[in-house]
Amino acid sequence: MRPIWYFVGWILMLTGGVVILSGIYNVFFTPPNVSVLKGLHPDLWWGGVLFLIGLLYTLKNKDVRVGP
Repeated sequence: MRPIWYFVGWILMLTGGVVILSGIYNVFFTPPNVSVLKGLHPDLWWGGVLFLIGLLYTLKNKDVRVGP
């Protein structure tokens, strides 16, 4: 069995990937309501942070086994 943090890492990576894809879409097709921070692309940054944290959790707990 794997620890819960391994699966948390996968969920964070998947969520980060979805947010990054949404950010890439918003770069090319600007939504009608533009925010003040549009130029900073916070969706790309936040998606990247989530993806990296998930990758760290997954790699750290890759070989860890729990249980008998």
